[in-house]
Amino acid sequence: MPRRCGWVPEDKVYMDYHDNEWGRPMYNDRQLFELLCLEGAQAGLSWLTILKRRDNYREAFDQFDPEIIAGYTDEKIEELVKNEKIIRNRLKIRSVVSNAKAYLEIEKREESFSSYIWSFVDHESIINRWPSLSDVPTQTELSREMSTQMKKDGFKFVGPTICYAHMQSAGLVNDHIVECFCYKKVNKLIRKEEYR
Repeated sequence: MPRRCGWVPEDKVYMDYHDNEWGRPMYNDRQLFELLCLEGAQAGLSWLTILKRRDNYREAFDQFDPEIIAGYTDEKIEELVKNEKIIRNRLKIRSVVSNAKAYLEIEKREESFSSYIWSFVDHESIINRWPSLSDVPTQTELSREMSTQMKKDGFKFVGPTICYAHMQSAGLVNDHIVECFCYKKVNKLIRKEEYR
């Protein structure tokens, strides 16, 4: 069995996510928006809880189309609060609507949402070299700066820890531990992206 990061349980869904998604540079606006909203939904819960409901979230939130979500009414929010296939937390559900509105404002003034997110790392992935899971931070000065700016821009559930989790999962940083079999694979992807 390949060596993985220590946070990955013996669960096929989680292993697939770690092996094929986590840490790989992501540039698609809609995917970055979805990921941000799901990271917010995860607050106080395990990522596996959200990961296993990801398809349910996509269905419930119109495939995370910000233009549709920004127009959600109170009736729609109540419908989502009653949806047993997602986490029925009213504040988290409302945060997705707030985030959609903030996303649309970012689109008006930035090149794209992707450009906005990647600007926090000067459009280049940070390659870390963590020897073990205990060395990997839960937040950094950069994620604190990102959190402060995103809150100013109207985003919700974007504390420094959530922002860092977003940076990790979207490949803004490579936080696979050095001995993880994905570490070198992700570094190769990052170096290819630098010359795209």
